[in-house]
Amino acid sequence: MQILPKPRIQLPDLQDKVAWITGAGSGIGHAAAMLLAQQGMKVCLVDVKNDRLAQTVKDITDAGGQAMTVDADAADPARIAQAFEQTVKQWGRLDVVFANAGINGVLAPIEDMKPEDWDRTLDVNLKGTFLSVKYAIPHMKQSGGSIIITSSINGSRSFSGFGMTAYSASKAGQVAFAKMAALELARYKIRVNAICPGSIETNIKENTQPTPELGKIKIPVKYPEGSQPLEHAPGQPEQVAELVAFLASEVSSHITGTELFIDGAESLL
Repeated sequence: MQILPKPRIQLPDLQDKVAWITGAGSGIGHAAAMLLAQQGMKVCLVDVKNDRLAQTVKDITDAGGQAMTVDADAADPARIAQAFEQTVKQWGRLDVVFANAGINGVLAPIEDMKPEDWDRTLDVNLKGTFLSVKYAIPHMKQSGGSIIITSSINGSRSFSGFGMTAYSASKAGQVAFAKMAALELARYKIRVNAICPGSIETNIKENTQPTPELGKIKIPVKYPEGSQPLEHAPGQPEQVAELVAFLASEVSSHITGTELFIDGAESLL
């Protein structure tokens, strides 16, 4: 049997605990699932059914880890509630929730944005986060745990994503939601934090739909030395996964209600 490779960080308190991850089939979700499995966690991967999701499970189980999948749209209350029930039935506990599913959606000027396109972006990104937290609480109240939300620099420190009004509104909403939830759930020893990545090499462009009307609102922005000052390239999903693992672990036991930026100084330009 293949053994999961030793990660750069070792967090022994995660051994045999259970993580639940949305958007787990690719990008940041995939990287987080792999790293948490390397730490000894059992991982439930929640996503719309696709080949990448099945491959993530195979990668984990072939290397000696434990993983299961649930086919669910992040914005579907019944399926998300059921996904938690299936996880707890399988493994008897829930310790970490990573609300990571998200789409860029349709990019358009506000006057050209269709209400249904606005709704879809807010449903997946913001409502999906609400559902992931709401239905996790009954399973985490007794023992506590960590909830991590994937937000973005867009809507919190960066506002030059032209046409991304719906996306940025959803991401700003996630940060506010995380702070409210952190205070409300502190009595149960449930920590809630939001991570705010900048440009990361993922598959999110597959659900990005720019419209021709964007040309009329774009303001040219050019930096002489590029837009990623630290590494001169987008970040990697594995770098974000390490932040997720830190927040999942008791190493971050006194951190809650906080947004953490991981963007190589991109949003400071």
